Amino acid sequence: MSSSSSTTAANHGGGTPITAFHSDIIRSHILNRLDGSTLASTSCASGQLLTLCNDDHLWREICNSNWPSTTDPRVRDVISGFSSGYRSFYSDSFPAVRHQNSAKRTKKRSLPGTSTELISAVDIYCDEKLIYSKVMVTETHSGWFTYSPFRLDLLDPKETVPTPLAFDGENGNGMEIASNRLRVSWVLIDPAKNRAVNVASLKAVDARRHWLNEEVHIRFAIIAAGGDGELVQCAVMVTCGGSEGEEMHVRDVYMQVEDMEGKIVCGMKSLGILREAMEGQRCKSSRRMEKEKYEMFVKMKIESMERKQRRERSLDMAFIATGVSIFLAILILLLNRS
Repeated sequence: MSSSSSTTAANHGGGTPITAFHSDIIRSHILNRLDGSTLASTSCASGQLLTLCNDDHLWREICNSNWPSTTDPRVRDVISGFSSGYRSFYSDSFPAVRHQNSAKRTKKRSLPGTSTELISAVDIYCDEKLIYSKVMVTETHSGWFTYSPFRLDLLDPKETVPTPLAFDGENGNGMEIASNRLRVSWVLIDPAKNRAVNVASLKAVDARRHWLNEEVHIRFAIIAAGGDGELVQCAVMVTCGGSEGEEMHVRDVYMQVEDMEGKIVCGMKSLGILREAMEGQRCKSSRRMEKEKYEMFVKMKIESMERKQRRERSLDMAFIATGVSIFLAILILLLNRS
């Protein structure tokens, strides 16, 4: 072996560098086996790998694998207009939204644009197996959307989605099983601005059983920046039901934006909140982090309600005191006259 060859091998730990392989081999036998996060990290290794990892075909396969709804022609056409195609869509939709503090958010808050519709790409899984996928378009320019409470219903009134889970409403085991094994992805896409955001948490952040009909209500929520220095939750609610011991069915799935008081935000304000989330920063997420954020939001919500109740009690006492004072003043005046 020549000295130059020995030096080259030594520089690479005695092995052959990956860049020595033909680009087609790297692309078809190595890069196509990576997930999105690993592929993005690999692109930072060298200029050649950056070029190979930016292949839109690789990112399309990753997006289609993560969100089968992206194979829909309507979604595919919109993604083609993103700045870096499927890689940009993945960067928008995979990481969690990082809500900013109120000062920064006030300065950067975007105003409603000219979008006339929102596209929802929704996928429901059980044990990582797809059980339902749908794409729907919602108009955003009518007065009905602007001023009505913002709520998007996925299923038709009589439509249900079967699951391989058994319904157990008696002792509550079905609630825990469903919240651990069901997963929802709800990607909202703004075709006018070519931006997207996933408004469902990686796993359920809350699950409750209705005391009367024993239906299971599962919440997948992310916390985002709202108006006036407050936070809001973008919540995807899933309702499951069935007969005891038989197959569990998903009976209702909807998405809405709720403020600190638990009120559903109107369409115009929700659209501004969602656009800000689309344009905002992203961060790595985990089930624990999402759960902690949701619990923090619930705690702040309870504290806000308690403050409101204290203010209302103070006002009630002030009104009562004022009324008593007026009554006594009138009574004294009448006694003096008599």
